[in-house]
Formats: sequence, structure tokens, C-alpha cells
Amino acid sequence: MAIRNYILVCGGSGCESSHSDDIYKNLIAEAKAQGVADEVQVVKTGCFGFCEQGPIVKILPEDSFYVQVKPSDAKELISEHIIKGRQVERLLYNKETAKQKAGQVEDINFYKKQYRIVLRNCGFINPENIDEYIARDGYEALEKVLFDLTPEDVINELKTAGLRGRGGAGFPTWMKWNFTKMAQNDVKYVACNADEGDPGAYMDRSTLEGDPHSILEGMTICGHTIGANKGFIYIRAEYPLAIHRLEIAIKQAHEYGLLGKDILGSGFDFDIELRYGAGAFVCGEETALIQSLEGHRGMPQPRPPFPAVKGLWQKPTCLNNVETWANIPVILTRGGEWFHKIGTEDSPGTKVFALTGKIKNSGLVEVPMGTTLREIVYDIGGGITGGKKFKAVQTGGPSGGMISAENLDTPIDFGRLQSIGSMMGSGSMIVINEDDCMVDVAKFYLNFSVDEACGKCAPCRIGGRTLLNILEKITNGNGELADIKKMKDVAHAMQRGSLCALGQTAPNPLISSLKWFEDEFMAHIVDKKCPAGKCKKLITYTIDPEKCVGCTACARKCPVGAISGEVKKPHVIDTTVCIKCGACIQTCKFGAISIH
Repeated sequence: MAIRNYILVCGGSGCESSHSDDIYKNLIAEAKAQGVADEVQVVKTGCFGFCEQGPIVKILPEDSFYVQVKPSDAKELISEHIIKGRQVERLLYNKETAKQKAGQVEDINFYKKQYRIVLRNCGFINPENIDEYIARDGYEALEKVLFDLTPEDVINELKTAGLRGRGGAGFPTWMKWNFTKMAQNDVKYVACNADEGDPGAYMDRSTLEGDPHSILEGMTICGHTIGANKGFIYIRAEYPLAIHRLEIAIKQAHEYGLLGKDILGSGFDFDIELRYGAGAFVCGEETALIQSLEGHRGMPQPRPPFPAVKGLWQKPTCLNNVETWANIPVILTRGGEWFHKIGTEDSPGTKVFALTGKIKNSGLVEVPMGTTLREIVYDIGGGITGGKKFKAVQTGGPSGGMISAENLDTPIDFGRLQSIGSMMGSGSMIVINEDDCMVDVAKFYLNFSVDEACGKCAPCRIGGRTLLNILEKITNGNGELADIKKMKDVAHAMQRGSLCALGQTAPNPLISSLKWFEDEFMAHIVDKKCPAGKCKKLITYTIDPEKCVGCTACARKCPVGAISGEVKKPHVIDTTVCIKCGACIQTCKFGAISIH
């Protein structure tokens, strides 16, 4: 009997943590129990991207989009949708604006402005089945490169495309490949940076989980182009699902003659090996990554020479990140001119962002370069949670910067983000609302950078700690006006003198916060107040006697007994005892407690 329905179940890390594997197993079991096992095919895919609504199940050909599915829903999905042909209304995604059910993906605002190139297969294929990748033009580009194109043709196609490295710096991909290709050496290497470590970032992990063969294909194409026979994927050991699927993909590629000796009978040999990182953020920097790959402590090295000329074991090495590799097969299949028409002249193509923070629709977003921040935050992200006001968005992780509301209409590409004090980075995008303190946020990122610094160079090691100490001084209520200039001076010294890009960019969140939100720093320093009520040393909890009804709920909830008062009479808070945990505010139903 022919298959009439395909049931796609999200198998990304986020949904797997919410029991999507049980949903997958239950759907198979229910299809068998209800006698339709021969009519449906249940497929575990990669991430659908709409993480806020996971676990997600999509049923084809209707394209019905079911969200927040539980394992116990499998029986109803089979009996109602598959057998009776009726959508399960309660599980369909509900569009907030129209208050109506959206049964198809194209009806969902989250996807309307997206354009998927890197994530083209995520949510569509079983990442553990090479046949499904091949069915969607997989390895077609590799075949073309092996038999129809010269290495020079490949370089020219990438030059026409204008692809820039998606790891953060935006260096032209064709140029990096060409440097390695032109380097004279008997041995060369290809490497993939999968050491994603930015707070809030999970783009590369999801790409590897949902479409591992695209990275293998891209690396193999590079190997043939530059004259390398060995590739390495440096991936965090903290990504077990991505590692598992890469291992399966490498094994399958060998079985199909797409990796190993004499690939597709072309005479070209190429193999890929996985190497595991231990979670050091600094190993995302290319020279530190190479040191770690070689078995040394991951610490940045002076450049030049650059890895393209002298990298792994002093051999020419072409190193790109996951997202860059995933673009390669599509460019060579559809052409550089096609790719160049997407995005902006300065930054062709798309960019994948991990949209998180105080946003209604969090998840993975892939949009053409040139899309504005407003479109991402409001059209795709659905706006700010809880009806709060937008304050800022932080892009590029600890190396990036804060972007204020007045820059919401800035089109996103490498140049424009730099012009407003931020950067593309690897692609984390964290939304901040009016309840967040920008001094505290800057302190958070700087604390991360200081904690993750390798300690090799003095500007980063000493400068980072100095900035963090000043921020702690300010948030503790001991700040001075002179601290503003001192922070700017130290930050600029770090930018000029640090050995690697991580040290040079570590002050960015602070510098951009000072640029757009200096009034908040002044409030902390001059008024000794935290306007957002986040810095505990600068806030006081009080009870309004006019609003307090004496219900005693806050007193019972207070963990330190700081609240006292008789029943049905206004209560008071002993500020010398209060630990400012916020439990009382969360408990009070009358809005009687406030922060000053």
C-alpha cells in the first residue's frame, strides 16, 4: 500500500529534551495499533526552528503544523488526522493576531519572512538517512566539482557569490580558500569550527543535528579545491546529539563512496575526523582551536602567519564555521549569481540567528541579509513578552554589542552592524526589555569574557578584570563619575592591544551600552539608583500602606522574615533584613509592594 501521509517529528535537542523521541515512538506504535502502519511514514527530523512552540509535529501533504505536542497526543493524531482526515484543532498553532487556527506553515508569521538556505533541510529530512539528503540535491555539488569544475572554477563561483565567513569576522570565503590553495605544501588540511560557545547561541548545533551531510559535502568540496585530503570537525563534547548524527553521516558517506579513497571513482581521497572540545570559549578563535586540535592547551597565537598559510601542524589549513560550510553545496548547485542576488551588496546571502530573550517567538531564524531588526523582533519574533517595551537587542554574543530602539530599522549586514557599535558574530540575538538593567547586562557579558579568557596577554587579562571590578563597584553603589572615562580608556586599550579578536572585542557590550544608555550608568553613579530595579545594592522594597490589605501573604512567603504586621493592617518591610529576592512582589495580589 502506498504511503499517503508523512509525519515529521522534530528531533532537535530542544524538542528531544521535551520528549519528542517518545512522541516519535508512540506515533509509530499507534499507527501499527490502529492498522495504518503501511499508509504513514513517521520521520524524525532536525530542528524546525520555532523552538518556543516545541515539540513540533508536521503532517504532510496537508502541511498541518502541530505544536506543544505531548507523547499522549499520538493516539489522537493517528485516529483523527490520519484515519478520519480531521485536523486536531487544539494542537494546531494559534496565530495570536487573527485568533484563528493556522494549519499550514506558510500561514505562520514566524516563517513568512524567512529564507532558508543553511537550514534548507532542517525539519524536512531524517538527518540520519543519507538517501533523504541525496533526494534533496545532496552531493550533487560534490559530483559537479569532481567531474565538471576546476578548482579555479570553484574559487570564481564563490567570488561571484560573495559569501563571507559566518563565524563573525565576515572574511571573504573565496579569498581564504584561495590563500590555502596557493600555499605551497605537500600536505594541507580542512577544518570546521563547531565550537559554538556564545550565551544564547545554538545555530551551528542545530544545523549539525538537522543536516550533517551538508557540512561533510562542503568540506569535501573544499578539500578537492585547495588540494587537501584530510578534514577535522572540532565540536564541543557538550553536543552529544550533533556528534551522534555526524558519526552516522560520516559512516554513511563512506559506505556510499562519498568519503574515503577514490571518491566516486574520481581518484580524489578525502576523509573527515571528529575532534572534541572541552567547552573553552576561547577555542572558538581559530588559532586557539588549532592549538587544541593539535593536543595543546587552546590559546591564541600571534598572526601572521595565518592558518591559511601555516595552520594545523604548520601546514596550510582552511578553517570555516558550520554555517559557512552549509552554504557551499547550494552555491555550487544553484550558482554564485543566484546567491549574490540574495541579501545586500556588502553581505550577500542569508544569516541564521538564535532569537532568544524577552521575545514571544524564540527560535532559529534565517533571513536574507538586509532584513531589519524591527522585522526580526516584531514580525518574526512577535514582539516583546508581557506587553513590555523594547529596550535593546544584543547581537554577536560577548564580542558583540547592544543595539538600541533608535536603531531598530537598521538593515542587518556586516558593515551596518559595525557602524552602530555591534557585530554579526556567530548569530546570537538576545532581546532585552524595559525591566533589564543595561549596566547589569554589560557586567554579565564582561564577567563571561573574563571567566573564559585564556590569560595569555596582559591587555585582555588585566583590562577585562579592571572593567569588571569597576562595573561591580558601580552596581554596588560606589561608582564615581571618573569611572566612565576610566572604563572607556581601558576598553580602548584592550581593543588596540589584545592578542586575539576575543580580547579585542570583549569590551564591545560595555562600550555600546555606554554609547546608547549612558543615562543608566549615570543614575547608578550619581543617584545611586538602578532604574530597572535589578542591582540589589541600589534598590529598596517598600509597602504602600494605602494598598496593603494585611492579607499576610507576603510575610508568609518572605524567606528571611523581613515583613511584619497584623492581620488586616498594613505591613512593613525591615530593609536591614530584606535580601531583595522579589518573593513578596510575586506574591502580592494588590500591587502594594514596589521597588525604589
